[in-house]
Amino acid sequence: MESLLGDLGDLHSHLIPGVDDGAQAVEDSLDAVDRMVRAGVRRIVTTPHLTASLIDDTDEFEVYMAKVDEAWQKAHRVVSKTFPEVDFHRGFEVAVDTPAADLSDHRLRMAGTSFVLIEWPRLHVPQRTERVVQRIRNAGIKPIIAHPERYSGLDSELAVVGLWREAGAYVQVNHGSLVGRYGKVAQRTAMELLKKGWVDFLSSDFHARSGLEPYIREAREALSDMGADEQFRTLTATNPARLLADEEPLPVQPLFVAPGWWDRVKDMLGGSRRRRP
Repeated sequence: MESLLGDLGDLHSHLIPGVDDGAQAVEDSLDAVDRMVRAGVRRIVTTPHLTASLIDDTDEFEVYMAKVDEAWQKAHRVVSKTFPEVDFHRGFEVAVDTPAADLSDHRLRMAGTSFVLIEWPRLHVPQRTERVVQRIRNAGIKPIIAHPERYSGLDSELAVVGLWREAGAYVQVNHGSLVGRYGKVAQRTAMELLKKGWVDFLSSDFHARSGLEPYIREAREALSDMGADEQFRTLTATNPARLLADEEPLPVQPLFVAPGWWDRVKDMLGGSRRRRP
């Protein structure tokens, strides 16, 4: 299938085999990259799970890092050979389960930049997370909050997300959230974040599992239906390219959501799912 744009970047996925709940074998990694390439992705930073408290246990941390390194080298070698057009990098999705998380190890960064992808554990927002964000920024690290639309404990005004951004964090939303992959609440929250202009990156969070999709095409169709092609390009092409150059993402224009949009998305998804083999 012809790619959508051919220069998209994806900054959140689980494609390193056998290290987390994503790809289990290198064949899974190749299949996932193939599906992403056919959707137009050419830059990937894959991000295996890591718990911040593990970093404090030096021996266990190094054991895990050695496991990731070995699997990454194997995946990188095969992906680079099979898909030479793909710029394939590594980072981590760090679950910040301690307020004093030490993220200074350069191996935690995304593609060797000053950015790090973080999430709050168990999809729940602890108290005073803006202080954690501020400590990370004060250490010279730029945190990106993964999929806040999926967290419980957010108020209707999404005030805590505003506090994260004021403290210096960036926000990444999942493609699938825009089209109902995680339910109606996550979908509405994702749209509210876009309406506020509070999203900096769209990524797949693809776990390389059979039966799932990265939902890149569907998200593009949904935003295009809203006249938001420019926002889609900034979120999926321009800003990922800037991150790889270790540059701050560009602001994204707030989204206008016209009345009746939800019904059109539902109809569009129904049609696309019927077309999918």
